[in-house]
Amino acid sequence: MLRFLALSILYILQIQYANGKVHHHKFVVKSSSFTRLCSTKNILTVNGEFPGPTLIAHRGDKLIVKIYNQANYNITIHWHGARQVRNPWSDGPEYITQCPIKPGNEFKQIIHLTTEEGTIWWHAHNGWARATVHGALIILPKPGHTYPFPKPHADVPIILGEWWKEEVMEIPNVANKTGGEPILSNAYTINGQPGYLYPCSKKDTFKMNVDYGKTYLLRVINAVMDEELFFAIANHKLTVVGKDGLYLKPIETDYIMITPGQSMDILLEANQLPGRYVMAARAYSSAFGAGFDNTTTTALLVYTDSHSRSRRDRKSPILPKLPPYNKTEASTNFTKNFRSLATKTHPINVPTKIDTHLLFTISVNLLNCSHDKPCTGPFGKRFAASVNNISLVHPDIDFLSAYYYGIPNIFEMDFPKKPKRAFNYTSDKLPEYLLSTSFGTKVLVLEYDASVELILQGTNVLASDNHPVHLHGYSFYVVGWGFGNFDPKKDPKNYNLVDPPEETTVGVPNNGWVAIRFRADNPGMWLLHCHIERHATWGMSMVFLVKDGPNPKTQMLPPPKDLPKC
Repeated sequence: MLRFLALSILYILQIQYANGKVHHHKFVVKSSSFTRLCSTKNILTVNGEFPGPTLIAHRGDKLIVKIYNQANYNITIHWHGARQVRNPWSDGPEYITQCPIKPGNEFKQIIHLTTEEGTIWWHAHNGWARATVHGALIILPKPGHTYPFPKPHADVPIILGEWWKEEVMEIPNVANKTGGEPILSNAYTINGQPGYLYPCSKKDTFKMNVDYGKTYLLRVINAVMDEELFFAIANHKLTVVGKDGLYLKPIETDYIMITPGQSMDILLEANQLPGRYVMAARAYSSAFGAGFDNTTTTALLVYTDSHSRSRRDRKSPILPKLPPYNKTEASTNFTKNFRSLATKTHPINVPTKIDTHLLFTISVNLLNCSHDKPCTGPFGKRFAASVNNISLVHPDIDFLSAYYYGIPNIFEMDFPKKPKRAFNYTSDKLPEYLLSTSFGTKVLVLEYDASVELILQGTNVLASDNHPVHLHGYSFYVVGWGFGNFDPKKDPKNYNLVDPPEETTVGVPNNGWVAIRFRADNPGMWLLHCHIERHATWGMSMVFLVKDGPNPKTQMLPPPKDLPKC
């Protein structure tokens, strides 16, 4: 009987490991009081936490998250980096895959993890709510499997964020009225704390305690709304081993450049003399003339073993050397090293025969004001942004429901596969007529299992920038990149089809281009957008409609019964 019982338990455990574990979570979105920079204010939070709760699961697990909106604003939650295979209903972007969860309502989201492993994150996907509504999602290897590197002593989430003294949720409304840039943050933060360089922040500076000789896995997330960041730790090398929930060949570096939306897994060896060392982050801003928060956030790396009671421990902590704000060369020198593992245990599958070629230009634009008074953008105009010179306009009902239920006149299926008007995209001098953009509620239709190559081409229409572009529902391979205009005859000869990095958010270099490839094997409506929030707000987004496949296992799941209504 005991032997039978033991075998039964073992069988149940094997079934559970094969199918993955189910994790249940409760997210209560509400207003909570926090004190930063010498004053107290209310912010939107999940479960009263800033940043929000860290979720932990294993590869192949399923998460069921019940979201209760007890705030005074609409809310949606996106699982950034999760593919949401056949289940776009739980992806989260407002008016793309769902209507927002209204105050007093609730919605159950299901996240079935598949190939993701490492660090991804979750955040609000409506208005500017994600400034405070965000948190880490840590995906461990399957039970019985290991990391492709020595197991670290501990995992430490490092979430890079921001703090405004003003009401965050009103920032886009004010900017929309004036037509100018949204106001800058008053501080950057590390795990919710600005750090000792800011007023009234010294005692609350985040501290990470380490023991000499041990290795730690930093799970770094850039939750900042509008700026890429340089990040470093004084006197310590960083070894990047993963990005966007996918592993990379190890990269040893003195600093990282991480864009909004990206997450990175970084090994840190505690191998320095005992004492206190500063981890710090500040902006990388490559757009000429654009405003940015030029402050620096800090946290402390503190050696806790008995040897730390030395003279060095009583001195001022050691600051790291960060690249200059506008050092594009420093950004490029880091990101050019990304390579997939491409091993038997972590294989890649890069599409080699392409049947769908796309070219998207991404631009910052200007529009005339609609009233007599000038706007506060350049030349008295209003800021806008576009993909292929179309600024996305959200409909009154979400794209996905309109598609599923066949509701007419909600969107058009004619988003262009390439710019309707070709020009020298990265020229220093462009004609003024290129500044304007058009508005559209359009989707680009992809056949199921199409092999896609998409060229993301930056432009210098108003000002060039490093654009972090995120694709929902997919990971993709970055097979090439460069500065200037993409050359379809020359540049593909230099593609990396052997071990290109697999990512979900890629930085399109300042006045440059990126070539990505993916197979359209996940049916549904999927958003592609710049993760710089002001650009997305101005319209730098588009939507893919991927058709169903030939059998039930390749077709979109039906909508949940509690899907929010518009």
